[in-house]
Amino acid sequence: MAIGRFFNWRSATLIGAMLFACFFLTGCYVVPVSESGYVAEAPPPPRQDVGYVAEAPPPPRQEVIVAKPGPRYVWLPGYWTWQNRWVWTSGYWARRPHPRAVWVEGHWRPHRGGYMWVPGHWR
Repeated sequence: MAIGRFFNWRSATLIGAMLFACFFLTGCYVVPVSESGYVAEAPPPPRQDVGYVAEAPPPPRQEVIVAKPGPRYVWLPGYWTWQNRWVWTSGYWARRPHPRAVWVEGHWRPHRGGYMWVPGHWR
């Protein structure tokens, strides 16, 4: 009976709402770490808001591509982003939006003495 005094239907609802908020409303997601062999679906690659960079990006890094998690998955290779310096964004497995979808890789294109980011997209 002592437990019933402190734990009632209202407190159970409040605890459930708090757990829901913690896990589902905080925007948490699992980012894949291909070097360790862990595979998870990740959010789409971040947009490159930098339109122009004066220096060339470094050569692409060698990535370890782990086992494909399913038939509708495609490997989206890693790429360099500019954040006041070059930062590598690792590749990951992504689910195709439809069975015949093809990923067109994003890339840095030479442009007027510098480089411009052309984002990747599904075709």
